[in-house]
Amino acid sequence: MIHPTAIVHADAEIGANVTIGPFAVIGERVRIGDGTTVGTHAVIDPYTEIGRDCRVFQFAAIGGVPQSVKFQGEETVVRIGDGCTLREFVTVHRGTAFGGGVTEIGEGCFLMAYTHVAHDCHIGRRVIMANNTTLAGHIEIGDDATVGGLVAVHQFVRIGDYAFIGGKSAVVKDIPPFVIAAGDRATLHGLNRVGLQRHGFSPETVAALKKAYRIVFRFGLTLKEALARVEAEVPSTPEVARFIAFLKSSQRGITR
Repeated sequence: MIHPTAIVHADAEIGANVTIGPFAVIGERVRIGDGTTVGTHAVIDPYTEIGRDCRVFQFAAIGGVPQSVKFQGEETVVRIGDGCTLREFVTVHRGTAFGGGVTEIGEGCFLMAYTHVAHDCHIGRRVIMANNTTLAGHIEIGDDATVGGLVAVHQFVRIGDYAFIGGKSAVVKDIPPFVIAAGDRATLHGLNRVGLQRHGFSPETVAALKKAYRIVFRFGLTLKEALARVEAEVPSTPEVARFIAFLKSSQRGITR
């Protein structure tokens, strides 16, 4: 179902039951999965792959050339997983050769109006990004994270699984998994207990994560001392192990 005013390049691969609205533009070497809807005046630029059952709303611009002075026109891609929703005026830019060449959005993500995803970002599954959220380049967001409206995230920052970032925050360092962060500059405000409960984490898991959080961020220890104490005193669960691994692997520094 392609509107007669839409422009679809001959090299584009369009799946079954795809709807493309009036005045939309689909570039060369674009792939759109079955059941996806592309709204009025949306632009899908070359080298973009969109999965099944996605909804791209009007005036979204997906697959644009990255805003990077190092970009030299190399062939890089945008990949969007199944079941994603990209609302009005969302922009997603291609990767760069020096950044790995891929900008990726996992399945089931919900990007609200005016969200911007810059080059070489990697967004996990079921991530929610509220209106006017802005990601600089090379950012990683874990599964089931939520980023509030009017949030700006500095390049190379990582945001962990199930983290919650409050609205109008400026994030300049890594946000560990399972926590709440907010403010300019963002600081931590405890464990994301409501989010964890909604996702079905057991009371025992939440208690273990809370103890680990308190040791690392409330006892005034160095990170090395705190992690040693967590490993010695906190029950070993996959979630606690993920929390520790994230802290150990941080390159940019941890939000406190």
